[in-house]
Amino acid sequence: MKLLLDQNLSHQLVVRLADIYPDSEHVRNIGMKNADDVMLWDYAKQHGFVLVTKDEDFHARSLLFGHPPKVLWVRGGNCSTELVETLLRKNLSEILKFDLNANAGFLTLY
Repeated sequence: MKLLLDQNLSHQLVVRLADIYPDSEHVRNIGMKNADDVMLWDYAKQHGFVLVTKDEDFHARSLLFGHPPKVLWVRGGNCSTELVETLLRKNLSEILKFDLNANAGFLTLY
């Protein structure tokens, strides 16, 4: 599974999580730092990414349009990069199950 990290998350997470989420990208690294939600959604869908965000708008988009792409919503408020990394590591098995579930399109992490 590969993650597409939204601009509201640190680009450092790509390297920090490469051992468990290889082939992941940050929007900054693919020239989409200032892309709007529609462009990010379409990119994730076309390239097989799970979209990781702190942006509530993707929750609504997921409900309206379904998946793909699947969306991981990090609900930690103004949390540190370390906390986001911990959430993505600690919930690896739940995230992998989510990715394999054909009926699931959205997962919230606290």
